[in-house]
Amino acid sequence: MSKLYIYLDNCCFNRPFDDQSYLSIFLETYAKLAIQDLINENEINLIWSFILDYENNANPDEIVKQEISGWRNKAHKIVNKNSTILETAQRIKDTGFGNKDALHIASSIEVNADYFITVDKGILKKRNFIKNLKIVNPIDFITILEGRDDTD
Repeated sequence: MSKLYIYLDNCCFNRPFDDQSYLSIFLETYAKLAIQDLINENEINLIWSFILDYENNANPDEIVKQEISGWRNKAHKIVNKNSTILETAQRIKDTGFGNKDALHIASSIEVNADYFITVDKGILKKRNFIKNLKIVNPIDFITILEGRDDTD
């Protein structure tokens, strides 16, 4: 079996830096860190994009910005902005997603990501509008990897 290609959005990359006093955030962080380990162990492939660069560069916290930007060097695919992505993003936006979210999703669709991983509740609530991409949170992704796909 070939290795999975995953796309983590900016919210997911930032999850370990969020307030960990909430159990749900702590659990998502733990799952996200497990995914990072799988990337570091070359078990799964990371996808990076221009919109990740854009959002991360806007982060006012220099330490967090540097930590997240290091993941760009571990990506197996880097998605650059092009007209196809912009057209796809516009169609996604028309279904109710925000600009940046639409660009993240369109970028992952452009390179046929196996999974789009996010902790963004707004994206997760509307994921059924996106037919050609599996959108999950980090906990669900780990559950799927373990062969216990009870996310439906």
